[in-house]
Amino acid sequence: MARRTKEDALIIRDQILDAAERVFQRRGVSRTSLQEIAQEAGLTRGAIYWHFQNKVDVFHGMMQRVTLPMTSSLTSESLVDCADALARLRKIVASAFHQTVHDPRVRRVFEIASHKVEYVDELQAGRDRHLTERAGFVANLERLLALAVAAGQLGHATPVAQAGVGLHALLDGLAHNWLLDPLAFDLEVVGMQALNTYLMGLGAAKPGFDPPKSALPSAQY
Repeated sequence: MARRTKEDALIIRDQILDAAERVFQRRGVSRTSLQEIAQEAGLTRGAIYWHFQNKVDVFHGMMQRVTLPMTSSLTSESLVDCADALARLRKIVASAFHQTVHDPRVRRVFEIASHKVEYVDELQAGRDRHLTERAGFVANLERLLALAVAAGQLGHATPVAQAGVGLHALLDGLAHNWLLDPLAFDLEVVGMQALNTYLMGLGAAKPGFDPPKSALPSAQY
């Protein structure tokens, strides 16, 4: 019976976080109340307090449940035995853009973290987590670019530290702007075009692969 009770508690906890995602996306974190989350989940406020101390605790629980695409795709482990650094980079970025577009939960949480929350006061910890993840991602980008330079895939003109910051700004900016208006452009197609253009600016050869099937007829690599 105890095991069933624990399983039920986990189900209700996820039910609360699912509801919080939907309400945060509609109204923003600051304008959302626990009562609204409870109503969305079909529960009472008391049920929420059984699992979470307050709204901030709910927000952190939501963020801990999902690893955002770029962060999850590019890790130190993914660079081990990397014989073709640029092919690895293109694969990682393509996968992250695909997940952003096609995984509803990832897309929803990414949108909330990017556009629906103010990282001030009690939510400062969320900002600190975001900065830590960004620093780790940029560091791994630099390692990947350094491998490409060492293999002769990129030139030496731009230091990898600067190239890594610029590449992060490009990828992050594309994702953030697409989340604001998903109909404005095809993130997967335009994102890969922008990546390839950036890499060619660093001295990479033109990639030898066909554009995704969703590309517009006028799209060129």
